[in-house]
Amino acid sequence: MTATYTFDIFSSLDGFGAAGGDWTGYWGKQGPELLDHRLSLYDTEQRMVFGANTYRLFARMLAESTDDSDVRDPWVTRMRNLPATVVSSTLEGPLDWPDAHIAKGDAVDVVTRLKNDSDVPLRSHGSLAMNRALMAAGLVDRVQVTLFPVITGKSGLDPVFEGAADFDLELIEHHTLDGHIQELHYRPTLHT
Repeated sequence: MTATYTFDIFSSLDGFGAAGGDWTGYWGKQGPELLDHRLSLYDTEQRMVFGANTYRLFARMLAESTDDSDVRDPWVTRMRNLPATVVSSTLEGPLDWPDAHIAKGDAVDVVTRLKNDSDVPLRSHGSLAMNRALMAAGLVDRVQVTLFPVITGKSGLDPVFEGAADFDLELIEHHTLDGHIQELHYRPTLHT
């Protein structure tokens, strides 16, 4: 059985995964519906997959955060308590994550093995460069984009699909959250 792999990403309308300046987490647009929905995504058993840079970012943000910051929203805590694989050739253990291990090697090879061996779905939140490579290799079954109603042309950071191959996307599911946030689920196919 092959496990499904979901690339889960937050994005501004203009395609940035984050922003500098005075933007806060979620670009300040989060509401109770988004936060409850995010929490429900982690109700089922699954394995998280992160690249080394995203793991470092999450670990640092969590270590520097306070109990009442949005970095520690309940869905993030639940995500952090799921089993995780961190793909890295540079990290050394132990990791500051309850049930995480390092998988050395190329992400395509590691995720191919995980998809073949895992009894649970795989999910990656962030890890842009790694997931672009996995999409090009045909390993991403779903691209889940949570689209926030902002344009960050001057302050946008981390272009989500910069340098990605061309893909056709089949919309397979969608939700409107808090009346203005769009969650879009696509099945990607390499455009040839």
